[in-house]
Amino acid sequence: MKDTEIARRGLLVVGCGKMGSAMLEGWLSRGLPPEAVWVRDPQPSDWLSEQGVHLNDGLPDDPAVALLAVKPQTMRDALPALATFAGGSTLFLSIAAGVSLGTYEGMLGESSPIVRAMPNTPSAIGRGITAIVGNVSATDTDLDTAELLLSSVGEVVRLEDEAQIDAVTGVSGSGPAYVFHMIECLAAAGEAEGLSRDLALQLARATVAGAGALAQETGTAPGTLRENVTSPNGTTAAGLSVLMDEEAGLPPLIRRTVGAAADRARELGRDG
Repeated sequence: MKDTEIARRGLLVVGCGKMGSAMLEGWLSRGLPPEAVWVRDPQPSDWLSEQGVHLNDGLPDDPAVALLAVKPQTMRDALPALATFAGGSTLFLSIAAGVSLGTYEGMLGESSPIVRAMPNTPSAIGRGITAIVGNVSATDTDLDTAELLLSSVGEVVRLEDEAQIDAVTGVSGSGPAYVFHMIECLAAAGEAEGLSRDLALQLARATVAGAGALAQETGTAPGTLRENVTSPNGTTAAGLSVLMDEEAGLPPLIRRTVGAAADRARELGRDG
């Protein structure tokens, strides 16, 4: 990122908590000069204070990108300070959940290029996935820029329509919590079968992490991976007969789970 337009014109980060810091760490490691970064954060971490960026020290003249990483409820308070960049060539990239493109356009103007992104919490360790969608004024180049920045914390996918972001929230945005609960349940079941609590948790955590890595790194269809582990009339088949029950098993439960999260995302979007 050393010789990019971002490095030449500057990058403004508004809010630099865990997600913003993870992204910043990725950009700096890829060669973005610290002097090309301006950060506005009322409570900067010790790590952030040591990075050599412009911290709460004015604004760049014409930043290539303004990353909006404050909490959704404080977004309306943060944006007026950026009004000078509205309607120009600055790309506004938001990672705030529940704040629609229309809301941003109402504050920044429809001519401002705006990209809305939905990252998930594994992004904090560079293993996330982020969905992006732009407004009418966001060009392919703007989306390329957003993807370049967000790829520092994991995979990036592009949506065809903003309405899809609620489903993304239900699957990948909230999904890590479902997996964490799966670890909890698997460990509790192991404990019920006679294992110590610590051992059951160690087994469950490593099993879920390893299975996820296998699916991710091989690219093999999950159904195929499942079949590869399942011997006819064996122990895995016995367990799957419960888990895959079409009425009481995991498929209808996950469908309701994702549906509930997506419905709530739609409600929050309407409230915002």
